[in-house]
Amino acid sequence: MNMPSSGDPTNTLVLGIETSCDETAAAVVDGGGRVRSSVVATQHELHAEYGGVVPEIASRAHLEHLLPVIRRAVREAGVTLSDLDAIAVGHRPGLIGALLVGTSGAKGLALALDIPLVGVDHVHAHLVAGLLESSPLEFPCLGLVVSGGHSSLYLVHDPISPILLGRTIDDAIGEAFDKVAAMLGLGHPGGPEVERLAASGDENAFDFPVANLGRDRIDFSFSGLKTAVLYATKGHPGRTPPTLDERRRADLAASFQSAAIKAVRRNLRRAFDQHPEVSGLLVGGGVSANQAVRAMLQTEAAARSIDLRLPPLEWCVDNGAMIAGLGVRRLAAGETDGLDLAPAATSRSSILPS
Repeated sequence: MNMPSSGDPTNTLVLGIETSCDETAAAVVDGGGRVRSSVVATQHELHAEYGGVVPEIASRAHLEHLLPVIRRAVREAGVTLSDLDAIAVGHRPGLIGALLVGTSGAKGLALALDIPLVGVDHVHAHLVAGLLESSPLEFPCLGLVVSGGHSSLYLVHDPISPILLGRTIDDAIGEAFDKVAAMLGLGHPGGPEVERLAASGDENAFDFPVANLGRDRIDFSFSGLKTAVLYATKGHPGRTPPTLDERRRADLAASFQSAAIKAVRRNLRRAFDQHPEVSGLLVGGGVSANQAVRAMLQTEAAARSIDLRLPPLEWCVDNGAMIAGLGVRRLAAGETDGLDLAPAATSRSSILPS
């Protein structure tokens, strides 16, 4: 198998492929972290009527979109397949059928081009999104991933192998946003719809709970908050349900969003207190596109003179650039995978270190 030639690392080109859920994405990133192209095909219209992602539909759509997306990413990068030095693919965690599509395509390309295959952890890749096309970050730092499937905090000495500090024990924050959106009769994906509605509501209208799992724990829990919103929306069993007019809907959205952000802020503060040595904060995941979340993170970072790395909005959602970006780093460290690379539904860091 051919390996990248030595010399200027910016000449290294890695194609990243992402198919973990309902976005089919590909991107070309060079060894200097510059994004040469990034293409994402969404499936929102396919899943909208179901109020969530249907795995079988997602897998079939990936099969249809994968090759056109790869061709477009290579074309927009101004290169050809023969110019690529490696193929990186998100192979965990995610919907297993969707991951199979991406990993199979990546293996075929790596084999045909005789170049290395690099497996990438999807959650870890979200942390790299804030490092793309940016100045170097001083490590160690904290890492926060807030998305539809993940709410996780990490100690990051290197993005290749972050150390898990805490995670959700039930719903992820993005999942809670989507479920609240469904309660309020909003569309899919629900996160942006809740954010839009919350902008016209009173965040103090409802005193929703913020889970506290223990003074020193920095795990997340959003199921209690979700249940509280359900009762405030539908009413308690045996009681007359409240009138769900536009004002109440907006207040519910605003109060829910505020409580969810308070939960993230509290755990983030605990992590900073437990790890005073950190000098930066890496953030990724679809919920990091929420403007209220971004404002909270900016305030917390400024209060500690912490170097905050928030990805641009287009790299908050699932994308190929973050996969290629982490692939570049693994490749530079001499880490590659064989054609026996297997997709996995869970992340390598799903278990807390002992």
